[in-house]
Amino acid sequence: MTGMEWQPDILGAPFAQLTLPLGDDGEGPVVATLVRSLPALPARVVGPLAHVDVLAVHGWSDYFFQRELARFWTSRGARFHALDLRKYGRSLRPGQTPGDIADLDAYDEDIEAALTAIGHGAGAVTPPRRRLVLLGHSTGGLVLTLWAARHRGRAQALVLNSPWLELQLGAIGRQALAPLVAARARVEPRGAHPMVDLGYYTRAQTEVGALPVPGYREDWRPARGFRTHPGWLAAVLTGHRRIAAGVDVGCPALVLLSARSTPPLAWSEAMTSSDSVLVVDDIARAATRIGRVVTIARIDGALHDVFLSRPEPRATAFRTLAEWIRPTINFVHPA
Repeated sequence: MTGMEWQPDILGAPFAQLTLPLGDDGEGPVVATLVRSLPALPARVVGPLAHVDVLAVHGWSDYFFQRELARFWTSRGARFHALDLRKYGRSLRPGQTPGDIADLDAYDEDIEAALTAIGHGAGAVTPPRRRLVLLGHSTGGLVLTLWAARHRGRAQALVLNSPWLELQLGAIGRQALAPLVAARARVEPRGAHPMVDLGYYTRAQTEVGALPVPGYREDWRPARGFRTHPGWLAAVLTGHRRIAAGVDVGCPALVLLSARSTPPLAWSEAMTSSDSVLVVDDIARAATRIGRVVTIARIDGALHDVFLSRPEPRATAFRTLAEWIRPTINFVHPA
C-alpha cells in the first residue's frame, strides 16, 4: 500500500492501524484507516473461524473502538479488521467536513483499499481461499449492503447491526422529502441542517455502562453527532431508494435489530432498552428486500448498536451471531 506500514493504534495491543491514501479533494488529502486485531494461538490455527476475515464499517458520526466485538471474532480464530471511512475517526483531518460524502458509491474506493490490504482485493490473481464477512452498523450497514449488491460474490456473509435501510419518516416521508433535499444539495451541498440529535442515544449508552471505554474519543463521536448537510442526506436517500427497489447482496445476511424503538423527542428510561435512532419495524421490512437469504433477529432490550447494550441483550446479540455465523460461513463456498 504505497509503502505505508502498520502502526500502533490508540486502542493499544493487539490493535494496529494502517493509513490508506485516497488522493485529494477540495478539502485536502483524503485517507481511510484500517484497524486490525489478529487471533492468537491456538485460535488462529484451530478456531472454528480460522479461515475467516472480517471487515467492519461504522455508522454515522462514529468510528471503531469496540474491543469486545473484535474479541468475539479473534477468539474464534478470525482475522478482524475495521475501517474508519474517509473523514471519520482516525481518518478525519483538520479542515475537513466530518463524514462529508456526495455519493455513497464513493466509499467503494475506501472499501477496495481495505480489502486489498487484507488479501481480498478485486485484482487478486486467484480468489482467496479465506472467506470474507462484512459487518456494518447503521449507515455502515447501508454502505456495505449497497456495496455487496454491486460486487456479488466478493463476500460470503453479511452481518448488519441495525442498518440504516430506511429513513425514519418511512417510505412515504422519504419520497416526499427526497426531491427537496436533492434540489438543495445541487445548490448548497454543504449547507447547514438544524441539529436534531439531542444526545439521548449517547446518554443511553452511558447509562447502560457501554460508555466511556479506553480509546474513546468524543471529538470523533460527539454526543449530539456531527452536523449534517444536504449533499450527505441526498446520498443517503438515494441509497434508501435503491434498497426500497430491491437489491441482492449475493450472500446470506444476518440483520440484528432491537425489539422496539423509542422516538428521541424527550429523554425516557425506555431509551436504555430500545433503539432511539431508527424505526426498527421499518428496518425489518426493508431488510427483506436486500437478498434471497436474510435472517432477521430482534434482540429484546437492545440499543441502536446491539453490541453496546446492557450485558444481557449484548450477550444475546453475540450468541445469536455465533449461532448463525459458523454454519453459514462453513456452508457457503468462496467465490
